[in-house]
Order: sequence, then structure tokens, then C-alpha cells
Amino acid sequence: MARIPSIDDLDVAGRKVLLRVDINSPIDLGTGQIADFNRIDKSLPTIRDLADRGARLVLIAHQGDTLDYHNLVDLAQHAAALSGRLGRPVGFIDDVAGPAARRAIKTLGDGDILLLDNLRYLTEEVSTFERDVKLTPQQMAGTYLVRSLAPLFHYYVNDAFAAAHRASPSMVAFQEVLPAAAGRLLIAEIDALTAVADSPQRPCVYLLGGLKISDAFGMLGKVLGDGTADEVLTAGVTGQVFLLAKGAGLGEASEKFIRDRNLWGFVDEARRHLAGHADAIRLPLDFAVEVEGKRVEIPVDDLPTEHLILDIGSRTIAAYTEAIRRAATVFVNGPPGAYENPNADAGTRALWQALADTPAHTVIGGGDTVSSAKRFIDTTAIDVVSTGGGALIRYLSGKPLPLIEAMRAAAERFWAK
Repeated sequence: MARIPSIDDLDVAGRKVLLRVDINSPIDLGTGQIADFNRIDKSLPTIRDLADRGARLVLIAHQGDTLDYHNLVDLAQHAAALSGRLGRPVGFIDDVAGPAARRAIKTLGDGDILLLDNLRYLTEEVSTFERDVKLTPQQMAGTYLVRSLAPLFHYYVNDAFAAAHRASPSMVAFQEVLPAAAGRLLIAEIDALTAVADSPQRPCVYLLGGLKISDAFGMLGKVLGDGTADEVLTAGVTGQVFLLAKGAGLGEASEKFIRDRNLWGFVDEARRHLAGHADAIRLPLDFAVEVEGKRVEIPVDDLPTEHLILDIGSRTIAAYTEAIRRAATVFVNGPPGAYENPNADAGTRALWQALADTPAHTVIGGGDTVSSAKRFIDTTAIDVVSTGGGALIRYLSGKPLPLIEAMRAAAERFWAK
């Protein structure tokens, strides 16, 4: 299998380079402004490197989607943020691939940077198009975006790991017609996750929490089946579902919460995992609820409770902290509790501090995981803070990522000659 080239393999001086980045950022509903700059900051090394080497650099990126319409805004403020952080001008044009964009691209000089407008303004780039039309990468090479832009460029570079699970023209079709290479962030993300998935230092501990338990269950079959995870610490709704699978009753409020979100179907799946890997799966020992505005902890043996479960309790925090302390590799997806509530943030606060303190190799990913970590710790203490959510889960679940397949196919097509 061909190696994916990196930008170090490209001679970009005076060449036009099309760079796909993922700077999709949460937008504050009140102000309409970017609320978190993590992905923008992660994109800077590749942009700076290519511009410093004299590339005539054009950035394409998406923001929002049909499923989160309030985030579907233009990229003018993204260009301003990039310019401020890079300390050099980043041009912006409110056109994606039309005549104005093409004219602007043709006038670029060496080292110039131009950001085109939101890719999701094109029907071909929204998630519903990908879901309903299902074009192959070869067919996508004939889409408006690719046939309008590709003839203007010498190289295509992708640095958008967070969108690697998306089979859209901007992610998988330019590789059909242009020599392609990976940016610094894409290479770093792949290397970091490959180390966790294929050859982790032992013992390897997975902490799986949060509300989006489809992510946790998407990974469990692989990491338990092939022994990637020596120990899985369950928290959040994931831990509650495993207790239901073991026959415990949580109480009407928590069970209704799970049923109302169509998560009860995971109970049978949890039961199967327990049947095959009970020794590797750790379940919560106690929980926290809120009673008259105060945190109250309840041992699992005292369940069910009439109150909604919000967090893991002190005994679970101590046990999981010790497991993290003993580990050589720790991967985390999903906070242990409803950390936005001061009466339910103790589990997240304590375990994230344990992550920051451990000498183990630590990897976290997923939007809510990263947001909660930033609230309680300095995330520079974490070895890898992945920009990916869906891409990360899919990768660790052993499923192919459309971007990686497209990049490898391009390597065979353009470089392995």
C-alpha cells in the first residue's frame, strides 16, 4: 500500500496549492461569533509552512450544515482569525468556486493566502447530498466544485482529519485529478491514532462516557475483540446502560431519560459485551444525583433512585483515577457526567485532572470531551487532543475512512510511478 505523501514531498514555490482544512467552529448564538478557535489554531502549521515556502495558497473549508443550521455562516471571520494568528494577510472572497473566486485565484502571488467561502453553500457539499446521492469519487470529479477549481492548481493538500469520515467532493474527489499530499495535522492525527489502535503501550485503558453512547458502542466491539483495550472504564450514560444490562434498576427518571433518547437498544449490546469480556469492563460503583439543589451520592447497591443520575460518585472516581494512574496509554471519549452542572461536575473534574497528571500517553477526542477538558485542565498536558469526532470514532472502530482511502489511491495514481 502506497505511503501517503506529506507536504514535505512537494516543491510548492510559485505553485498554486489547494488546501482543504477543517476550521468548522462553534458559533455563539447570541453574538454570531466564533466561540472556540481550536480547529483554526490546529490548521496554522500547515498553512504557515506552505505560505512560507512560496506557495500560492487557496484554502477551502466548511462551516455548519443542514443539521446545525445556526452554524452555517460565511467564513469572513475565519479569515480574520487566521490572519491575526498567522501575522500575515489572509484574503477572503464571498464566492466558493464561481467566476469571482477563479479570478482571485489567478491573481495570487508567491506566499499569498486566500480563503474561499463556505463549501456548504454548495449543495454538493452538504451532508444530505452525500447521504442521498452517493456518488463515487470518480463521479465527484465531475461536480461543479472540482471541475471549476482543479484546473487552476498544481497540488491538492488535505489537512482536515475531523472531516475524514465524509465522502464529499472537497474531501475525496480532487485526488482523482491532482497530485495529493497530507498536511501536518492530518499526518499527526493518523500517526497518533494508529499508535493507540494498533500498538498501544500497556496497559491500555479506555474511558467511555458522555451522552452520545453510539460512539462508545461503535468502538467496543473492536477494542474488546482484538484486545486493544486492557480495561474499559464506563461512565456517563454508557455506564448506566451497562448496569441495566447487568440487571440493575436505575429508577424511573434515569430509565425514562434513556428510553426517550432511543438508547435502550444498547442494553442488549452491552449484555453481549459483558458475556464475552466482563473482566475487561469496569462499571460504576456509585452515582450522584441532585436533591434540593445539593449533590447526593448513592451506591449502586442502593439503586433504584427516584432522582435523575447526573454523575459518577466518589468511590467510582477513586477507582477510575487509580486505573488511569496505573495505565501506560489512556484514551477518553465522553465526559463522566453532566459537567455543566456544578453539582454534577466532580467526576469530570477529577478524572480530567488525573489525565493531566499521569505520565501515560493520553489521547482525547470528540467535541464534548475536548470542551469539558478545556473547562477543567490545561489541555497542553494531554499528549493528543484530536480534532476529530466522527472521524476519530470511525477510525478506532476499525472502519475505513473515505479520506484516507482517497489519499492512498492518489498516492498510487500520481506518486508510485
